[in-house]
Amino acid sequence: MLLRLRGPDGMFRLTVEKDDTFADLGRQLIPKLPPTVDQKTITLSNHPTGSDAKNLSEVAKFKVGQLGLSHGDLIFVTYKHNGAATDGLGDGEATKSSVLSSTNRLNGKPILPAEDLPIDPPPLISPHEYIKNPWETVRQSPLDDRLDKRDGKIPRGRDHKMCGHGPKGMCDYCMPLDPFNAKYLEEKKIKYMSVHAYLRKINSATNKPELGASFIPPLVEPYYRVKRDCPSGHPQWPEGICTKCQPSAITLQPQPFRMVDHVEFATPQIIDKFLNPWRMTGCQRLGILYGKYLEYDVVPLGVKAVVEAIYEPPQVDEIDGVTLNAWENEKDVNEVARLCGLEPVGVIWTDLLDAGKGDGSAICKRHTDSYFLAAQEICFAARLQAQHPKSTKWSDTGRFGSNFVTCVISGNEQGEISISAYQMSNDAVEMVRADIIEPSTDPGQMLVREEEEDDGSVSRTRYIPEVFYRKINEYGANVQENAKPAFPVEYLFVTLTHGFPESPRPVFTNDGFPIANREFIGEAQEASAVAKILKVNQKSDQFDVSNFHLLCFIRQMSVLSKDEEALLCRVATQHDLADAFQLRATEGWRTLHMILESTGERLPKRPRTEDASSPSVDRSYSSHHPLMQRNYNSTDEPLAKRFAAVRLNEHRPPPPPPPE
Repeated sequence: MLLRLRGPDGMFRLTVEKDDTFADLGRQLIPKLPPTVDQKTITLSNHPTGSDAKNLSEVAKFKVGQLGLSHGDLIFVTYKHNGAATDGLGDGEATKSSVLSSTNRLNGKPILPAEDLPIDPPPLISPHEYIKNPWETVRQSPLDDRLDKRDGKIPRGRDHKMCGHGPKGMCDYCMPLDPFNAKYLEEKKIKYMSVHAYLRKINSATNKPELGASFIPPLVEPYYRVKRDCPSGHPQWPEGICTKCQPSAITLQPQPFRMVDHVEFATPQIIDKFLNPWRMTGCQRLGILYGKYLEYDVVPLGVKAVVEAIYEPPQVDEIDGVTLNAWENEKDVNEVARLCGLEPVGVIWTDLLDAGKGDGSAICKRHTDSYFLAAQEICFAARLQAQHPKSTKWSDTGRFGSNFVTCVISGNEQGEISISAYQMSNDAVEMVRADIIEPSTDPGQMLVREEEEDDGSVSRTRYIPEVFYRKINEYGANVQENAKPAFPVEYLFVTLTHGFPESPRPVFTNDGFPIANREFIGEAQEASAVAKILKVNQKSDQFDVSNFHLLCFIRQMSVLSKDEEALLCRVATQHDLADAFQLRATEGWRTLHMILESTGERLPKRPRTEDASSPSVDRSYSSHHPLMQRNYNSTDEPLAKRFAAVRLNEHRPPPPPPPE
């Protein structure tokens, strides 16, 4: 009879008799397996999951007919490979050929000689690992914990026309509304509901506590890549794929919620100082926003990002864009922000072009007829959001979306310099991570990538599922369109509101220290600037260190210890006088003070006063010599040249006095 055996490297067909033992079956199977298979780990099972798997050595003495196998039955085979690096093999060619073969795998991933890896290559194991009881193990932010405890109901007063009950009663016309009520959001002109309101909306449809069913995490993060460790038993992708591991078709729709609802800048001076490089050079600039997340009462269960500082990483500014260089001190800047109670909350860049009117107006480049966010900018912002995931206990994977925001400074229709805030949708972040989309030359269109490479070969790292999007056609019907080859970028981002507080209370109150990486406009961070802001050469007990860029520069000097740096950041943000005196008494601060005294700010020179009784000055000579009659404050001739002329005339006698 014929038996089918399916393993990680394919399916094998063996012809055996009912009286043959499994040892005879193993002797036929082993030659068909790769040579690196450890024969002691071969197991057989009649289920793809291997729940009742038996080792081949355990059933070797049993006959095939005793286990009830018949013609055409399917047996699932699993095994492990011997490690090439731990076997002590010295044959280089054998090792090389085994690496290039499709059977030598590392956790199911074939090692290829040359791979076109996507931007964020898929990990060796499936990232869709489900966490058991994430509401008990996942640690989320304190802000999310506070919002989870709130019911989010929108209170309403008693309607005198419709309510017929007393002041302590309640009916359908005055009962509180849900935070995701569509009519209320439309009345308040709130375009997107908050993520916590969205969580309550889908949780009410997913979990029914009255039915006594087990709790299911309501949030599901999209996953558009090929799943690893498929239980079907076929070779791992790209050698094999099935309906269980391949992603389903993608249907794009506008995201109904946003992770952050509002962006608030602590003071207008933050934006004003960020625009100085553009005012001086006309080139664009990019910065990382550092701040914190707080509750936003305008939107039910809303969240706002409060920006306290902008750090400008190393970059090459151009008129039409920015090229980022390696940011070597990123960890140090993030550590200073953490000590100050801040974190990276977003990115901001300029897209300004002077109108040439001389009044500071800018040309409007982003409007309804052109674009609001270019395709290349969407991919860039999506990568940054993928690097800053949001932890939540209401998702089966422990994460959902990102709170990272994107701000663009550009000219509006009135010619004014304005700010626009955005966030990329979860679908956009996952499609960029899966290398499904790429920017096009048209900033308002996003391209769907092809599975073929430039040379025509099939990509071994990129799987492109079907992509569709829904729109309202010219007849007013909601229709589905194929996204290939391109689709509008409006499906990939949501808009946020922004503004400034009515009564600013910034964390950092001193803006007199130079900003990093601005040497191209003559603004450099030096020890003299630190000495000036700390008043090293002045007999003063007052000093103001409340500047984010100053804290980052002092950390780069590597003078203070970790405890002293934490104390310095506490003094800069909390402005406590007791902490300031404690900082003055530390050894590291005294060492910093001594370094700044020796290499820091120099005292200004005193002006020289002319002494009329000095005998070294010949009044008659100076009154008749042409060089001495010049005004030495003039800048019509270099100073060194004037001194050289004086030295050449020293050996000449003074000229005779003019005749009377």
